[in-house]
Amino acid sequence: MADALIRPAEPRDLPAISAIYNHAVLHTTATYDYDTEPLERRFAWFDDHRSLDLPVLVAARGDQVLGWGSLSPFHRRPGFQFTVENSLYIAEPYRAQGLGSALLRRLISAAERRNLRSIIAAIDASNEVSVRLHQGHAFEEVGRFPSVGFKFGRWLDVVYLQRQLTREG
Repeated sequence: MADALIRPAEPRDLPAISAIYNHAVLHTTATYDYDTEPLERRFAWFDDHRSLDLPVLVAARGDQVLGWGSLSPFHRRPGFQFTVENSLYIAEPYRAQGLGSALLRRLISAAERRNLRSIIAAIDASNEVSVRLHQGHAFEEVGRFPSVGFKFGRWLDVVYLQRQLTREG
């Protein structure tokens, strides 16, 4: 989608980010949440990302947010400080138009600039589009956990993919 701009998210984008996420909660297995999130929780999440210097990006056309991506701590323990987990969510009408790939490229660049070592993606194994998207950006499958999630009345497998980054030192 050539006319979309990938840019850092701003507080004014959070209602749209939350709406895109909440749609995924209600209609997909991209997240194993059952309940939609209140907007105030998204604001706290955003403030946390800012304090940790971790990016939250949006794909936007004008003021319209079409999708978003972020890097989050993989774990909060100090030994994991060089590993992050990525999230990508695209609004339904704009899927399969290259926005996920554009966001993921920018997230990888942001991780490299921060001198991180590794990006992890935890994906519902039935989400073949997301698995292929990550594999297309040099993520490799490193683990598969059968029947660890439950949503929409069925057991779900999670696949973990990892992209190693070049890190000095």
